Amino acid sequence: MSLWQGLLVFVAGIWAGTINTVVGSGTLITFPVLIGVGIPPVTANVSNSVGLFPGSLVGAWGYRRELAGQRDRILRMGTASGIGAIAGAVLLLVLPAGAFDAIVPVLIILALLLVIFGKRLTARLAHTRHRPTTEVTPLLWGMTLFTGIYGGYFGAAQGVLLMGIFGVLLAESIQRQNALKNVLSGLVNLVAAIVFVITAHIDWAAAGLIALGSILGGLLGARIGRRLPPPVLRAVIVVVGIAAVVKLLA
Repeated sequence: MSLWQGLLVFVAGIWAGTINTVVGSGTLITFPVLIGVGIPPVTANVSNSVGLFPGSLVGAWGYRRELAGQRDRILRMGTASGIGAIAGAVLLLVLPAGAFDAIVPVLIILALLLVIFGKRLTARLAHTRHRPTTEVTPLLWGMTLFTGIYGGYFGAAQGVLLMGIFGVLLAESIQRQNALKNVLSGLVNLVAAIVFVITAHIDWAAAGLIALGSILGGLLGARIGRRLPPPVLRAVIVVVGIAAVVKLLA
């Protein structure tokens, strides 16, 4: 990797760390850059996961005020995320590289619809057993597990998926949901990174540059995201999600 290529990877890490903290989808920035500088796809994917998890955890720390009172929820949902991350990381290592490509855009589109129409759906669910609640219901736990599997496998727009699910099933403000999203996404990236360190080949130069950049981006993203009004944050989620779908389809 040349000096200019390394600088490009570092800047991509900053951008991805910022986007991950505010919304998600940072992988759609760093992964193509790693491919562009000549790193093979699977190695790029695992190196990217190792590099991004420090930024996710820094972003979660930046939302520590919004995390107040969510300890029990984090522990219960974190179990689902951790189990899912292990399963997803293993799937990446044993399945064909394109196995999930067809379903990824569909999942992101579904998440965007949940973000856009979440309030209407919430109103309809208000009188059913699936109505939004502050409790970790079996449905919420199961959806978190599924998102963890996806995040461990690839992770692009994992945050968008989580925010769509939270908007329908979790009765919390969007900023508190975003804080929870950052913790769970960071946990998924951390667990997947541990699996990859043990079992896969990692380009440590690339992973290190992304890690440094994502830490800076995580700090920046927390400052930006916490100041966004709920309608603006929802709009950012939708814009980034649409960009993710377009990029994946292209």
